[in-house]
Amino acid sequence: MKKIRIASGAGYAGDRIEPAIDVMKNGNIDYIAFECLAERTIAIAQAEKLKDPTKGYNGMLEERFNEILPICAEKGIKIITNMGAANPLSAIKKIKAIAELKNIKGLKLAAVIGDDISGNLKKYKNKEVLELGVTLDKIEDSIISANVYLGIDGILEALKNKADIIVTGRCADPSLFIAPLAYEFGWDINNKDLIAKGIMIGHLLECGAQVSGGYYATPTKDEVEDLWNVGFPIAEVSENGDVILTKTDTTSGKVTTHTCKEQLIYEVHNPKEYITPDGIADFTTISLKEIEKNKVFLTGATGKEKPENLKVSIGYKDCFIGEAAISYGGSLAFEKAKLAAEVIQKRLESRKISFEEIRYDYIGYNSLYGDKISEKIQEKNLYSEIRLRVAVRTKTRLEAKKVVDEVETLYTNGPSGGGGVSKSIEEVVSICSIFVPRADIKIEVKYEEV
Repeated sequence: MKKIRIASGAGYAGDRIEPAIDVMKNGNIDYIAFECLAERTIAIAQAEKLKDPTKGYNGMLEERFNEILPICAEKGIKIITNMGAANPLSAIKKIKAIAELKNIKGLKLAAVIGDDISGNLKKYKNKEVLELGVTLDKIEDSIISANVYLGIDGILEALKNKADIIVTGRCADPSLFIAPLAYEFGWDINNKDLIAKGIMIGHLLECGAQVSGGYYATPTKDEVEDLWNVGFPIAEVSENGDVILTKTDTTSGKVTTHTCKEQLIYEVHNPKEYITPDGIADFTTISLKEIEKNKVFLTGATGKEKPENLKVSIGYKDCFIGEAAISYGGSLAFEKAKLAAEVIQKRLESRKISFEEIRYDYIGYNSLYGDKISEKIQEKNLYSEIRLRVAVRTKTRLEAKKVVDEVETLYTNGPSGGGGVSKSIEEVVSICSIFVPRADIKIEVKYEEV
């Protein structure tokens, strides 16, 4: 039975490069997929593209391809990635330029486009925004991006046209991994159970080292030896969609039924219906078995018809977040931090500074869990150091600046002993969603050759 080995090359936009290099050199793989596109990432990339039409792709694209292109050419490993973000066409032109500088020849590059529908949004102005409970036209003046979650179609077309490196924009994470399996095995893309197995495999691989021990490691409880050298996972996939998940021997980490189960339910709202553009997978039918150290066999995912509508991720300018912090130490650290927060509250009231939301966190005490849980964990209230963090949400940058500046004035206006003030103000791009008919989306694939 034919088998394909496909590896993860990244779990998010800024992930490490060394585990990807390792798995390409030592993993005996056919494909590697770099999943680098979170929801807000593409909206930020669109803003970069507006400033410079040649930009808008992943910020680490050049660094990564400088390292991986020679290995790709030497070993014949095909690369699939959504590092194109808002500009897949510029991304493949940049990759081509890197290849030419390194005198690498004989590679075909493909850019999958069609996910950006920002120019057609007027057609959907009466669509309800999932998260906001209003129609799209109510936020149209603040929208900076609108990208459909594409499935495997464009990647499949590129593979059929013998592309070696395929760069997409907004693409569903598992699709990066399903496409090469469907291509190599000749899967019927309407075979619900085969696609569901592909979704399972893609979901296991998409977050990089999470499934090989990174997200599992817990000191004294679930130890992972040499976590600093944790590796990225490899899926050895059979034609029927069964898979052995493993990693290289040259990295640390662990692949066990526990790490796989944890990743299977990561960011999955309903394990019986995990919805992607390519199909809907039921993860509750999966069985797992550890067959050797760092080798887990998985089978049994089942599926349903692919959805008629596709999700659109919309980025819009939402607000400004001002953040400032100051530290207090010694036996009265907590009391000083609480007094400092009271001072800030009174100052904002007296100056009539407006804001939408504000929070005061005592880092080291309640910044993760809030008061109700934190008070039960720490009943004695003895802290050697506390950092007061003040975060404010405002409509304008000026309002945010007034708040963070008030935290800085605690230096000389008390309480005593405050130090290490930090301040920042950031314009926030938020994400919301609408759904559009699949038939509305037109996918194109553009090519470059070196």
